[in-house]
Amino acid sequence: MEFSSQITREEGSPSSQRKLGRGKIEIKRIENTTNRQVTFCKRRNGLLKKAYELSVLCDAEVALIVFSSRGRLYEYANHSCSVKGTIDRYKKASSDNSGASSAAEANAQYYQQEAAKLRNQIRTVTENNRLLSRHLMGEGLSSLNMKDLKSLENKLERGISRIRSKKNELLFAEIEFMQKREVELHNNNQFLRAKIAENERAQQSMSLMPGGSSEYELAPPPQSFDSRNYFQVNALQPNNTHYSRPDQTTLQLN
Repeated sequence: MEFSSQITREEGSPSSQRKLGRGKIEIKRIENTTNRQVTFCKRRNGLLKKAYELSVLCDAEVALIVFSSRGRLYEYANHSCSVKGTIDRYKKASSDNSGASSAAEANAQYYQQEAAKLRNQIRTVTENNRLLSRHLMGEGLSSLNMKDLKSLENKLERGISRIRSKKNELLFAEIEFMQKREVELHNNNQFLRAKIAENERAQQSMSLMPGGSSEYELAPPPQSFDSRNYFQVNALQPNNTHYSRPDQTTLQLN
């Protein structure tokens, strides 16, 4: 009796309470298999109890699913429903709430896929153009077979034909422009010839008048135009007999 009472006093003492008190444990995987199994059983029962209490006290629909490390299933659901019913209700609620967001995510995913396809196509076209440019320059032909070489030859011939056609088109346009320019110059020349003839007639009439003097000596008409019937600028020669330089006049006066 004395021994048992001594044990009771020791357990009731403050020192024994400090030793038997629950302390904080580190949350990590328990390495010991036996301890891990014991802990799983205790905490599983506590989790099921809490789920039951929550469903009863708060009239909440609760479903609990637990798989052990060995793959064994433990589940709990209210008496009025089952785990499957609760899961179906969850899927419906989540689909209703995320309808707009799911559509936006689907559109974004579609656009991302299309952008990836376009990037791949651009990369492929760029690589093909680079190889074609090398082939057109006569480089890297060793990897081509007879069919590829024939196709490349046809492409070159078609390209040369288009280039020549464009060159001829530009040449014909230039010739047409030069012909129009020639017509304009010919018309201008005719106009100048008419003006010169008019000036010659006016000067001749002035020279026939009494006391009239001509400022210019008229060149013979056949020499006024060249073989193409164009007017020559040097056809009119100034009459030096009527003018004298100022320095010569000064010398004569002295």
